[in-house]
Amino acid sequence: MSLQPQASSQAGLPHVLAVDDDPVIRELIADYLGQNDLRVTTVADGAAMREVIAEQVVDLIVLDLRLKAEDGMALARTLRDESAIPIIMLTGRSEEADRVMGLELGADDYLTKPFSPRELLARIRTVLRRRRAEVRQGRPDGIRAYRFEGWELNLNTRRLADAAGNAVALSNGEFSLLVVLLGSPQRILTRDQLLDLSRLHNDEVYNRSVDVQIMRLRRKIEKDPANPRYIRTERGAGYLFGVPVETVY
Repeated sequence: MSLQPQASSQAGLPHVLAVDDDPVIRELIADYLGQNDLRVTTVADGAAMREVIAEQVVDLIVLDLRLKAEDGMALARTLRDESAIPIIMLTGRSEEADRVMGLELGADDYLTKPFSPRELLARIRTVLRRRRAEVRQGRPDGIRAYRFEGWELNLNTRRLADAAGNAVALSNGEFSLLVVLLGSPQRILTRDQLLDLSRLHNDEVYNRSVDVQIMRLRRKIEKDPANPRYIRTERGAGYLFGVPVETVY
């Protein structure tokens, strides 16, 4: 695995993860993108890719579909099933079927080998711009993750992890509601506001559904759900997230 130095000057840069089993390609991508305002991690296989995604916020993945020891298409399918991270595929010049299937799986763009690093950079910037401009449920513009007291909610992968790095499964409703609460810490939100901001009303009609989602969230993140520290009830008003929250851009 190759990781560009994580100096403080790189902390706010978009993070690109490149997956390719060719060390020459990995070095080319790392060197060129790293010189053009991107933070780059390069890995050779799916196992290392999953490790990076689990530990860091990743903004875009460049994925070779023709890995020697793995099915790149299967990796792309798993990525799309489990996350909303943009994917740019690398394919051979004659592999039209791969490109079509990859795009149908939800990849955002593709580039054929051999490729120009300059063109790859342009395509990455285009995809990142397009993704930032999208207004999506549960994905505040420009925010990659929220952190509080060792917990991290990654908005790209929709993954909640505790201080030990253990993943905590969330339903779509729980995820959307937690995003809203973390986005407004120390602020009282009414049930109606929580419904509107989380769009739970698309699936659940009555505002009492918020109470059910809150109860489920407390069971997953509170040490004592009966006496919650994070998601507090403000009687007659609504709910409040009661500890400081760090925003990761």
